[in-house]
Formats: sequence, C-alpha cells, structure tokens
Amino acid sequence: MAGTWEVVPPLGTCVAPVPVSDETPTVSRETPLPQPDPEVIARQRMIKALGLTESEPLPRPAGTRLVAVANQKGGVGKTTTAVNLAAALTLLGQRVLVIDMDPQGNASTALDLPHESGVTGTYEVLVGGKSLLDAVQVVPGLPELWGVPASVDLAGAEIELVSQVARENRLHKAVQTYLSEHETAHDRLDYVIIDCPPSLGLLTLNALVAAQEVLIPLQSEYYALEGLSHLLGTIGLIQEHLNPGLTITGILLTMYDGRTKLAPQVADEVRTHFPDRVLDTTIPRTVRVSEAPSYGQTVLQYDPQSPGARAYLAAAREFATGQSPVTVESAARSVSADESIASDTAEPVAEADVPDTHVTDITDITDIPDQTDAPRS
Repeated sequence: MAGTWEVVPPLGTCVAPVPVSDETPTVSRETPLPQPDPEVIARQRMIKALGLTESEPLPRPAGTRLVAVANQKGGVGKTTTAVNLAAALTLLGQRVLVIDMDPQGNASTALDLPHESGVTGTYEVLVGGKSLLDAVQVVPGLPELWGVPASVDLAGAEIELVSQVARENRLHKAVQTYLSEHETAHDRLDYVIIDCPPSLGLLTLNALVAAQEVLIPLQSEYYALEGLSHLLGTIGLIQEHLNPGLTITGILLTMYDGRTKLAPQVADEVRTHFPDRVLDTTIPRTVRVSEAPSYGQTVLQYDPQSPGARAYLAAAREFATGQSPVTVESAARSVSADESIASDTAEPVAEADVPDTHVTDITDITDIPDQTDAPRS
C-alpha cells in the first residue's frame, strides 16, 4: 500500500512517506531466544543422573494398586518412603497419587504442595464431604505425580469423625469415587500411596480400610521390632472385620547403617520371621534424604546421585515387580562420612556398645493370624 505525502507543521515542509512493506521485519540479534523450562531441564538431569532413559517404563499393574505406608512408631521413615517411592515410580513410567493423611503435613512439604489451613485437602475430604477431585494437586517437577495435601486442620478429624456414620470408610468411599471419575475423564492411575500418621487412630484406620496393600517401613533398630508386633495385630483385626482383602506386600528396612552390628542383626531377625515380606533393598542412613524436604523436593530431585536416591529407585522397582534387584546394602556400607550420617560429627558405633546377643524379643510377631501370609502382588 503506497504512502501519501504529508505536511509537517510548523514550517509546512513536505516529507516523503515511509515506505510500507508487507514483509516480516527482520528480528534483531538482540531479540532473546525462548528459554527452556527449568523443570524440564531438572527432570532430564535427574533421569540422566539416575541412569534412566526417558522411556524406561515398568509394566503397568493390571489395576490401580492402593498402598498404605504405615507404622504406628514415629521416625521410621514413613513419609520419606511414601514420597520417594512415589517419585521413583513416576520416573519409571507410572501414574501415581499420594494422599497425605498425617496432620503434620510432612508429605505435602516434601512434594512442595500448598497445605496451609484453609487449603482443600484430606480434612475437607474426610469431614467436609469434599471430592478428592477438588483436593488433588500436580506435584511441581513431576508431571505424572499428584498429591492431596494435609493441613493442620486434619488434627481435629480424629475427634470429629467419632460421631460420624461409617467413619472408618470415609477415605475408601472418596478414593473409589475419584478413581471411577478419573478413569472416565483421563488415563487411570497406577498407584495410590497413602502416607499414614504415626498412630493407630481413625486416620490410620481409614487408610488401612481404603488400601489393598500395606508397606511397612521398619527402622533398623531394636525398638522398631517391638512396635511391629502391635501393627501386625491391628492389621489382622482389620482383615478380619473391615477389609478382608488387605495384605502386607512389603517390609522396607530404612535408616540402615551397615557399620554397626545391630542393623544386620535386626535385618536377619525380620527376614527370618517374614522371608517373603522383607524387600531385599535397604535404605541407607544418608544426610541427603534428610535434607531434601527442606527444599520441597524428594531425594531423587534433590540429589539423584546419592545412595538414598538410588536405593529408593531400586526399592520402587522391587516393590512394583516383586523381583529382587541387587541389594544396596553394599552402598549403605560405602557411603562417605559427609553423606551417610545425620550428623557430620557422628562417630561409628563401637561394637562394645552393641549387645552381642541376637535380637530375639519379637516372638509375638509369629502369633499373628495367617492373613499376612498372602503372596505378594
């Protein structure tokens, strides 16, 4: 389109029109190029560090596996196991949902999910009748992983649920409704992992009624063995009265320190009583596993080259397939001092400090009903 001559005041000088062109203007060299997504870069680095490929999927299960990560003893690695196992399964091609049932909200913190008071989460689902669809959030950096957060409001659910009808079935109903809705609108989930609180109250009861399987993280110390018998007794009662299909599909030894005599003794005792339940993979005691939640990340995101990250990846493979990989106990023994101990100044436990007698005070465990002897799925 041709331009017209224009008179520019104040002197009335005629100036030539600026030629109009239909061509696309040349882009300056200073035009910034599109920047890659930091989350994509971080994911690629994580996959490379773990020795994975972009397409290394595990076989998908025939149906959605509902797994409760439970142990009424605190500090044994329930939340750490739940979030890192979920992240590892996601990296192995699975679609995973994590439900935080602990009022402390530690799983929500590790997955970087908003969980302040008022955010729709497990409390609103259990007590307020909300749908899980309203509470599910995508986990940053892991697009095939979703989470349902827990706020401090969940602490009151134990009391509020007492007077409710079918109080132990609230989570089961919500999960089943969500799965049916999810399969209708999207591709189905492969795993639902429920992080239980360190108690045997109504929240844990809801989780065990909703689940099909129980994964028990067990700290490699003597006190953990005493609590295991109580937990198995509770699971036996739930199998008998509320959830006959509930099975124990794994016991995962956590915080394993092969430099002590006690950790191998505890491992041997548990494997003696539950030869088909204890995973061959053990989780070493490493500082990276403890640091990761403070950055709102799983250990696989925070330091994928650490022994803890590799151990959880191996545990995920073993749990998903039922096939035992090469044990990582050797990795637990060879962890460097600045990475392996929760305190950089920690000293190895002297053998004289560890009783020479074998751990035998778990005889009550063998009295649990045979329901726990169901084969691994």
